[in-house]
Amino acid sequence: MLLQANQRTKLDDSDDRLFYSFPRFVTHVDEGFIDQLTNLYRDRLQPNTRILDMMSSWISHLPEEVEFAHVEGHGMNEEELVKNRQLNHYFVQNLNQDLKIPFPDKDFDAVLNCVSIQYLQYPDAIFYEIHRILKPGGIAIMSFSNRMFAQKAISAWRDNSEEGRVELVKSYFNSVKNANGVPGFSQVEVISQKSNVPSFLQMLGLGGGDPFYVVIAYRQI
Repeated sequence: MLLQANQRTKLDDSDDRLFYSFPRFVTHVDEGFIDQLTNLYRDRLQPNTRILDMMSSWISHLPEEVEFAHVEGHGMNEEELVKNRQLNHYFVQNLNQDLKIPFPDKDFDAVLNCVSIQYLQYPDAIFYEIHRILKPGGIAIMSFSNRMFAQKAISAWRDNSEEGRVELVKSYFNSVKNANGVPGFSQVEVISQKSNVPSFLQMLGLGGGDPFYVVIAYRQI
């Protein structure tokens, strides 16, 4: 699904570099979410493989006991990336302005995005890039909750329900096709654990755990 121009807009349309110019050494989801995500990574990521942690920060939530061949970090704030002990290397890039991920074809075994996909204004283009840099059979894991910096999330995300956001991410994967219309990714897998607390109370930290959503697919062509 291609987003319409109005669906890509943000409440704060100033340069993203200004918003991310100072570090935020916090976790943007609760410990329950983080534990579930680390366990998922432990289950789905293989040792001695190449990982791209896209739109990362000062921590990647990867299992500490697993040794990867290389973990590349990407983000918007260098101070955060410098502090991330799980990265072997990092680069700073605004994916809303420069849509080309600077790696060769079929370079990574996994691409991860934790609680940041809502900020991509051109997810269709970025998912083609994710597909391009993944090895055949490589995995893409997109995780998110219901928290966000609302001023920097795109309209299509802000104005959607939690279930609608899952469908949105599924559509990003499903939009990737080759010249013959063959899907680039496998059938999408969804893992979800909703909160039983109203979202407006949960976002204020008033009880309940953060909802846990993960959308997963593998490069198949």
